Amino acid sequence: MKPIISIFTSPKPFTNPHIAIIQRNAIQSWVELGDEVQVILFGDEAGVAETARELGVMHSANVKLNSSGTPLLSDQFAKARAVNDSPMLAFINADILLFPDFLDSAKKIHLQTPRFLIVGQRWDLDVPVPIDFSQSWQERVAAICDQAGKLHKPAGSDYFIFPRECFTNIPDFAIGRAGWDNWMFYETRQQGWKLIDATHSIRIIHQSHDYAHLPGGQPHYHLPETYENVRLGGGKRHIFTLHDVNWQFIDGKLTRPKLDWKRFWREIEIFPLVHLHSQRLAGFFFALFHPRKAYNEFRKKLNESTSQE
Repeated sequence: MKPIISIFTSPKPFTNPHIAIIQRNAIQSWVELGDEVQVILFGDEAGVAETARELGVMHSANVKLNSSGTPLLSDQFAKARAVNDSPMLAFINADILLFPDFLDSAKKIHLQTPRFLIVGQRWDLDVPVPIDFSQSWQERVAAICDQAGKLHKPAGSDYFIFPRECFTNIPDFAIGRAGWDNWMFYETRQQGWKLIDATHSIRIIHQSHDYAHLPGGQPHYHLPETYENVRLGGGKRHIFTLHDVNWQFIDGKLTRPKLDWKRFWREIEIFPLVHLHSQRLAGFFFALFHPRKAYNEFRKKLNESTSQE
């Protein structure tokens, strides 16, 4: 059967026992979606090739790296698009559990609109052991999540579903660092595609973990590669979040989100970016809406310029 969607990711090394468990759990949950889904693992990190063989999924070891040795997202997007002609692609973080509503919702949205990016909030849940993928595993895990899971705040997204015609040219973002997902939101809006929040229709579970795999064991938000991702994405003005979606997918239908005052003023603020494509006017609007932040940014740039003289 021809795959309808190609799911791809770049797993961490399988050397940490807990990371190995949750990544195997995640990838197996994708395989359980059936023949309409193709799964691709990128990278030559320890255990990736072995896991791909074990779970019967595709593996590609040759991925371009940045100067720090971190895989580039642009290369993975290009390679995932090249391996088949599935109408949709999906990048998903390697610790995310999926359920049938993921595939069902993607297919329904694809029938309703030609250009889009599907994103959404995740549920955080501690999963310390391998999941038993026998009959009715989805119901068992969902019940545990209902009792012990926590809905993550609406900031970034851990999954991105889009038609293969979209995102054919993206910057050389470092994977596993912040900033690139926010650019995906921005790019969708400024291209005029639908940025769709599917939180109400797609339940994804993030299996909680520490950050021992990152420098200093700290979250990625303040790493140099994150700052570089932000620069490659066009700067801080292009940091969009789930608050910037302009469509929702609820009960099988695409609808506009409720327009409250907060959303209204945010749409006014980003109007120069997403409709006029004017960086200069966007800077003016940012200063108008956030005068203190704009002033602090100006002082910082002034100090940096003075110190370089």
